[in-house]
Amino acid sequence: MNINPNTMKELLQLQLLNKMSFLSGDDQTGDMGDTGSFSDLLNDILSQASGNGDASSAAGAVKASSLKPMAYNPLLASLSQDGSEALSGHETAYDSIIQEASRFHGVESSLVKAVIDAESSFNSRAVSGAGAKGLMQLMDQTGRGLGVTNPFDPSQNIQGGARYLSNLLSKYNGNQGVALAAYNAGPGRVDRLGITNDKELVSKLHLLPSETQQYVNKVMKLKQHYEA
Repeated sequence: MNINPNTMKELLQLQLLNKMSFLSGDDQTGDMGDTGSFSDLLNDILSQASGNGDASSAAGAVKASSLKPMAYNPLLASLSQDGSEALSGHETAYDSIIQEASRFHGVESSLVKAVIDAESSFNSRAVSGAGAKGLMQLMDQTGRGLGVTNPFDPSQNIQGGARYLSNLLSKYNGNQGVALAAYNAGPGRVDRLGITNDKELVSKLHLLPSETQQYVNKVMKLKQHYEA
C-alpha cells in the first residue's frame, strides 16, 4: 500500500498520541475507574457545554439497547482497515451526515462523533458480540424503533443513533454523562439506581458496570478531542 508523506506524518502523530494514552481508551489506564478523575473531567466538559442547548425533544420512547464499546485504535481507523472509514485528524468520511443529524436532532456534532468513534471506530459494518450493528452500534429492536431499516447504511444509522441520543438527553434534562451511561447500559438500569443528573452519576458511578464507567469516560475524552 502506498502512503503519501502527509498521511505518514498523520500516522506518526497518531502513534505518539496513542502512546501517550490521550485517545487510546485502553482498559489498562489507571484513571478509568477513578470517580474523582471522572468528576473533574465531567465537570470541566459540562461547564464548557452549559447553555448550548444540547438536547431537543424527540417523539416516542425507545427501548434501551445494550451496546458494547469497541476498542479505539487510531492507526487502524486512519488506514481504513476492516471496514473503518475514518480519515486522519478530526475529519471523517461521515462529517456531512453527522452535521445534518446533529442539527436535526439538536445534539452536538462532537458528541455524535465521539459516540461513533467509541462504538465502532467509524466502521460502518461493525457487529458486536451482542449483535449491535453499524457506526453507532444499534441493536435491531432499538434500530427499528428509531426507524432504521438498514443498520449498515451510514445515514440511517447515524440518524437513528443521533435521535436516540436526543431522546436520552431530553429524558435526563441535558445531562450528557447520564445520557451516555444510559446509551451504554440502558435507561432502565440507570433509573433503577436513581441517577437523574451528572452529579448523581458521579456519586453512584461505581454501582454501574465497569464497562459503562469506562465508556462514559472514553466518550467524554473523545468529545473534547473533536471540539479541539
